[in-house]
Amino acid sequence: MKKKTKLGVAVAGVVLMASIGVPMATAAGASNMPTRPLSAAPAAGEGGYRFVVKYRAGTSELRDSAKANQGISAAASRAGLNRAVPAMGRAAARPAASAALLRRMGSPGFAVVKASRSLDAAESANFIRELKANPAVESVEIDRLYHHMATETPSFAPNDPQTSAQWNFYNATSGVNATEAWDISQGEGVVVAVIDTGIAQGNPDLQTAVIPGYDMISDKRVSRRATDDRVVGGWDIGDWVEQDYCTGWATSDPHAADSSSWHGSHVSGTIAQDTNNGVNVAGLAFKSKVMPVRVLGSCGGFGSDISDGIIWAAGGIVPGLPVNQTPAEVINMSLGSGGPATCPSIYQNAIDQAIGLGSIIVVAAGNSNANAGSYTMSSCNNVISVGATGFNGGKTYYSNYGPRVDLSAPGGNAEQNNNGWIWQVINTGEQGPTSDWAPMGMVGTSMASPHVAAAVAMVQSVVDTPLTWAQMRDLLVSTVKPFAVAIPTATPIGAGILDIKAALDKATTPPCDPEVDECGPVATPLVNKVALTGLAGNAGNEMLYSFEAEAGKMLTFMTYGGSGDVSVYVSYGEEPTTAAFDGRSTRAGNSETVRFAKPKAGTYFVKLVGVAPYSGVSLVARQ
Repeated sequence: MKKKTKLGVAVAGVVLMASIGVPMATAAGASNMPTRPLSAAPAAGEGGYRFVVKYRAGTSELRDSAKANQGISAAASRAGLNRAVPAMGRAAARPAASAALLRRMGSPGFAVVKASRSLDAAESANFIRELKANPAVESVEIDRLYHHMATETPSFAPNDPQTSAQWNFYNATSGVNATEAWDISQGEGVVVAVIDTGIAQGNPDLQTAVIPGYDMISDKRVSRRATDDRVVGGWDIGDWVEQDYCTGWATSDPHAADSSSWHGSHVSGTIAQDTNNGVNVAGLAFKSKVMPVRVLGSCGGFGSDISDGIIWAAGGIVPGLPVNQTPAEVINMSLGSGGPATCPSIYQNAIDQAIGLGSIIVVAAGNSNANAGSYTMSSCNNVISVGATGFNGGKTYYSNYGPRVDLSAPGGNAEQNNNGWIWQVINTGEQGPTSDWAPMGMVGTSMASPHVAAAVAMVQSVVDTPLTWAQMRDLLVSTVKPFAVAIPTATPIGAGILDIKAALDKATTPPCDPEVDECGPVATPLVNKVALTGLAGNAGNEMLYSFEAEAGKMLTFMTYGGSGDVSVYVSYGEEPTTAAFDGRSTRAGNSETVRFAKPKAGTYFVKLVGVAPYSGVSLVARQ
């Protein structure tokens, strides 16, 4: 197996399939594919050579670049950057440095400041302190490099096209119920921006869905283009690195050489790979349009470029760029921080702008098997955070977890099952793109996120009024399928596994008309003495069920099993709340019982409330 490791955070892999239609046999020889564990991503250093400065409203620096540069130069001088540092012990000599305004950003008040060389941690801290000493400056932070979520790839790729290997679409236990969903929506008319490494041009199985985006990378060392200019297209020309290529400016650590990942092409394929065309593999929202916004290249991508990419994708104004004429309703971000990191203010500002413009942002929870809320992007507000499940329908070993994860989708767990890769078509070039293409299997939350982004596109394509991000999150969370493997209480990964068909059914069901129908709360019906199993959710999640009772015969509602902590509230004829109910059980844990010795004939509504994250819980009504 060839293992791909980027200098940051992510997981991925690659294989080939055929026309969609009738599923074919499993990938030949898949059981012989070797696997390796993911490598740990290095922690981000505290040095830097680009900084994000926010100027206060009404200040001259906000309007006048010459005035801003005066303040920047003065701060560099006070920080001692204008003095050369001689070699001391093991530390190499450092030349004098200067700093200047690089550009204004799309987020109001923000600007990028660039030093003439990379500053170490102490120099960066001194420079930031002196920049903040200017009364015109509201905040300063290092313009950090971020990465896609790391990649793992098998060495064997079968030459017989077959969609049956896409278990993530079709498997009844762990797939997203794609086949039935396609009868309702295929994503037509919706634009999905993929903020990533870009898309390699000429993909024979990604021809009809791609529309030009933008290459937002403003450093030629990262983009591998001839200049620092941003350019139309968003095309991936490779993110390879020679040995120690990034050392000294993007990281302080030495590193091995690595080939190009073609990560954005794989992510885009899950969303909109050409489908029903008789070759290779399928995509989910294959009648949507994917728009590449290239922000990641060699050594990663700067937060300021990513922030501007979000704003531009949503149709916002970014200084120096034309306004996007095909703004994205959906934005997928399979990227993040290599270690614990709060959401940068430039990210949150950009996200809020995009939400205000009508976009919905879907993010990968991360691959560090840690608390997602402590990592960017899930540490940001107003995004849908996606964890990863494997072929077995359980949590993958790498997926981040915690209350911040909203739901999960297939990310692959090939280390547990050699059929467990997520397959899409990518270029095979080691550095730049070549004329050769092949299906590639990847695993990671990077692969899980585009399943949800595609689902969002499929829903928005058929609803009369586009859903807001909060409405979409609630829809997807309320229609998940249960995890096939109980999720430990300490590592929750959302309410369950994405079920696109269920989401579309709920989104397209006409609202109840009280003049025609007897309207009541929307609830999942319970069948007498038949348990609903595998229930899961986060703290605060509420799920509603209903039961048609007989009069006068003992009625019991019970929850049991699994892990975590739930409470049960029951009311006759109306939806209960935690403050208004006819019966409740709020013991610690999941063993809850509510009984009615003399029930009425009619409908009882049962609300399951997560006190803490829970999974593997069963609910039954007995009468």
